[in-house]
Amino acid sequence: MSGSRSVPWLALPVALVMALTACGGGGAKDSAAGENPDGKVSIYGTEPKAALLPGNTTEAGGSKAVDGLYSRLVAFKPEDGSTSNLMAESITSADAKVYDIKIKSGWKFHDGTEVKAKNFVDAWNYAAYSPNAQQAGSFFAQIQGYDDVHPADEAAKPATDKMSGLEVVGDHEFKVTLKGAFSVFTSQLGYHPFSPLPDVFFTDPKAFEAKPIGNGPLKFVSRTPNASIELERFDDYQGEDKVHFKTLDIKIYSSQETAYQDLVAGKLDFMEALPPSAKIGDKHLTDLGDRVLNANLLGISTIGLPYYVPEFNNVDLRKAISLAINREQITKTVLANSYAPVDGWVPAGIEGYEPGVCGEFCKYDPAKAKEYFTKSGFTGKLTLQSNADGGRKEPLEAACNSIKQALGVECEFVGATNFGAFRQIVDGHQLTGMARSDWSADYPSIENFLTPQYRTGSSSNDTAYSNPAFDALLTKADSTADKNAAIKEYQEAHKLMAKDIPSIPVWSEKGIGGYSKNLAAAKLTFSRDADLASFRVKG
Repeated sequence: MSGSRSVPWLALPVALVMALTACGGGGAKDSAAGENPDGKVSIYGTEPKAALLPGNTTEAGGSKAVDGLYSRLVAFKPEDGSTSNLMAESITSADAKVYDIKIKSGWKFHDGTEVKAKNFVDAWNYAAYSPNAQQAGSFFAQIQGYDDVHPADEAAKPATDKMSGLEVVGDHEFKVTLKGAFSVFTSQLGYHPFSPLPDVFFTDPKAFEAKPIGNGPLKFVSRTPNASIELERFDDYQGEDKVHFKTLDIKIYSSQETAYQDLVAGKLDFMEALPPSAKIGDKHLTDLGDRVLNANLLGISTIGLPYYVPEFNNVDLRKAISLAINREQITKTVLANSYAPVDGWVPAGIEGYEPGVCGEFCKYDPAKAKEYFTKSGFTGKLTLQSNADGGRKEPLEAACNSIKQALGVECEFVGATNFGAFRQIVDGHQLTGMARSDWSADYPSIENFLTPQYRTGSSSNDTAYSNPAFDALLTKADSTADKNAAIKEYQEAHKLMAKDIPSIPVWSEKGIGGYSKNLAAAKLTFSRDADLASFRVKG
């Protein structure tokens, strides 16, 4: 397990640790012996699906840039996701329904304008307003008045473009009224759709998309599609998570293997995940030594079964496929023990996780799989779609082979050009077969593993799963003010999923990344992201 390994940043010499801790800014005055505060860092990236707007980015490719460009009210601790105030001076509520939020003064956008309470309110209203078609719009569904700006009927015209639950109290204070008590809201505020947008965005959104302006530790420099996104340190940044290098280059790769070769050669500085080929026989330990990074990830991999493909609206077929996948063998061999089989739709490490929720249907049983397959009446060929880069192809081909052997049915891996192209297919509901689905915690809550992916109409409900009983359990949990009581309600919703098998849980990543010889330190977060504030470039 990753937790048994010594993490490199803990092995730093004491003198350097003290120097790094003392750093308060990103300029030359922070220079420590052997450190270059004006250095350049390159990290592995995939092509974003859309423009770099916080309300329209829910996938990994765009998130890498958006997280550096925009800061939120709260921040997550890299190790476990616990929250602390970042832009917020205070967030208070007596009933978990009405929240009074005061923001710190002195924070600026990259164009020099001050960040005010109205910038949060305007940005959230824009993201929620259905004609703007922002991917993360449904994350605002708990706010009073959401249904007026985002009707359930997609063809209906909204009654207004402003949610009644948002009220600007002053330049640095606003009030949020939710539809009901929602104990998860404070954690949710750390997710990037809850970022502010500057006034200039609303004068010309299209121009803004070409050169976004945020309030984060890094400002936009350039973007070359399918090649790179370059960001630069914002020296007026007020947050404690400021960076200690000058330039960030997000290098877009179509092959994780090629990126890994560059990492070993020192042509790329950071990868949050390594390809399966690098982990076979612990090759990565030989290649990178103490520059291997480990983290306890809060994420899960599933195989989605789109309900809009008629053949998959068949619970016997879904159970047959799940029973036919030999998770133990694939994680040990193809994934070289860097992943572990899962037994539900919520990963271990999330508060509220219960073992064995998926029950018998997440255990390899080819005989029982064949029984359910015969019962399903399915004929034809199965396909499994995904981007082929990022180390995705090999384990999914193995899953297909396992299905083929257990069920005696044809199964073929179908690769998209890249991650962005794959997401276009998924978001457009253009899947024709099964599809890969990986989910890392946006914020560390059991709710984040259920609502966005499985609630009717939610932003990342890629398979169009819909069960009114499941939705009702989520609604009950959402409106429970006491956190522990709410978790029990979410657990009931989780258990219901085992009857439907809306997707097939397969495995979770243990969290193995690495950095190049050009860096003195780097860190991997619970959400499998680079903790840019921890990066130090060698002098």
